[in-house]
Amino acid sequence: MTLSKKLLLALAGASMTAPLAASAQDLASLSGTAAINEYMQQQDVDRFRAWESKNQVTSVTQFSDVQPTDWAYQALSNLVEKYGCVAGYPNGTYKGGNAMTRYEAAALLNACLDRVTEVTDELQRLMDEFKQELAVLKGRVDGLEKKVGKLEAQQFSTTTKLRGEVSMIIGGVDDWIKGDDNFNKTAFNYDVRLNFDTSFTGKDLLKTRLRSGNFSSDPFGSSGNIFKLDKAEENECGDGNGQCVSIDRLYYMFPVGDEVKLSVGALIRNTEMLTFLPTAFKSDILDFFNLAGATGTYNKATGAGAGFSWKQKVNKGDPFVSFDVNWVSQDGGEGPGFASSQIGAFNSASAQNILAQLGVKGQNWGAAVAYRYGSENARLRDPNSAPRTLDAGQDSNSVSVAGFWQPMDSGWVPSISAGFSYTNVSEADPGEEDVWSWMAGLQWSDVFMKGNSAGFAIGSPLYIDGEMGVMYEVFYRYRVSDNISVTPSIFWVNKNYNDDNDGDSTWGGVIQTTFRF
Repeated sequence: MTLSKKLLLALAGASMTAPLAASAQDLASLSGTAAINEYMQQQDVDRFRAWESKNQVTSVTQFSDVQPTDWAYQALSNLVEKYGCVAGYPNGTYKGGNAMTRYEAAALLNACLDRVTEVTDELQRLMDEFKQELAVLKGRVDGLEKKVGKLEAQQFSTTTKLRGEVSMIIGGVDDWIKGDDNFNKTAFNYDVRLNFDTSFTGKDLLKTRLRSGNFSSDPFGSSGNIFKLDKAEENECGDGNGQCVSIDRLYYMFPVGDEVKLSVGALIRNTEMLTFLPTAFKSDILDFFNLAGATGTYNKATGAGAGFSWKQKVNKGDPFVSFDVNWVSQDGGEGPGFASSQIGAFNSASAQNILAQLGVKGQNWGAAVAYRYGSENARLRDPNSAPRTLDAGQDSNSVSVAGFWQPMDSGWVPSISAGFSYTNVSEADPGEEDVWSWMAGLQWSDVFMKGNSAGFAIGSPLYIDGEMGVMYEVFYRYRVSDNISVTPSIFWVNKNYNDDNDGDSTWGGVIQTTFRF
């Protein structure tokens, strides 16, 4: 029915049906067609509201033309049963396919808004009931915000984190001869490392490390000794008391895409530019066993350098292939030759080291083959009867194979690590020398208590044909807390050719306490 017809019927019925028409006084207050239209529209809204209230449904099943197979059935059911803001027609239909008038839309929207108001009132009642608890929480949040603001204002840097490690080591050996001296007394030494790790993007790393220690070269401090400890910084002050601090790492690593990482630095170590070291034996005591026994290849050359690393992109936990190659000009010769403008970083006298590794690694296993070239003044690490530093005109080529496997869960089954290396030194006196080394190690986790570990390793540090000495290590690491550990260890070699030792057996031991923060 059009609006004009409604108007005519309303005017005609006004004089006959009082309940359905306006009074003469009401009509007199209206002026013109616009006023009459407004009046009739209000009458329509009032009638629709009355109809909507009368026909409000409580379940979608009350609509005869709504079926469970309809695409909007679930949404309509939620509106009816949860919010109660859907009405049907007097004949019990919903007529979901029909267009909705503005009046119908207004009435239904009003009903839903009423339900929202009810929910808001319910929330208000809950807020009133827990007013005291909310006030306490608000006070705590305000206090935390103040503390966070204070920390941000006073923090050392927004991009740099400080990590520290302090090792105190008491130990000695039974017999170590060098010249007329016997280094067989018990010593109490320290090694301190402060790492400043800076990241500008969250994926890169600028590392600056300060280090200090008071070890002497014999028997634990020099990388030319078979009993070289992993944590044994030599005194470089020249004053005998070790009261000095030096920078021993300064480099920058950054990713290029998802698979490539580049490294460059004035003080960087070749083994730290590798994707992984192929060993699970980590006693942190003897340096030789921590390097898979392949110290001809993994010689920890440190100096000016750069590196390239590629790691296959796979799903987390899946095996991947990696390839690394790096160059380091070691601090060989007289002082740090790579930093001297009289020698230069790329001169053969600056102890050039080129290390390459091809590896594959799974979630609990890994293996790698590696190659290293070394020029004059480059150093072999942890040798027994082999040369320590290459002389002028000499160079070396080293290859190694190493791998490991470890159980997924702790128990009686240990991790297994093994490694082998071969090094050829050219122009040695009286000729070329073939240098070998190998190791095998077992390590158990959660021994007696969760977090503790124990291990046993056997191997032979770098030796020349016919002069092999077999070395052993046993350790137990007791974790006092997440930040403190105590590790007693005993080690011995059946033939010691270091310094002026003539092949006799030598044993020693340490108790190493490490603090990390």
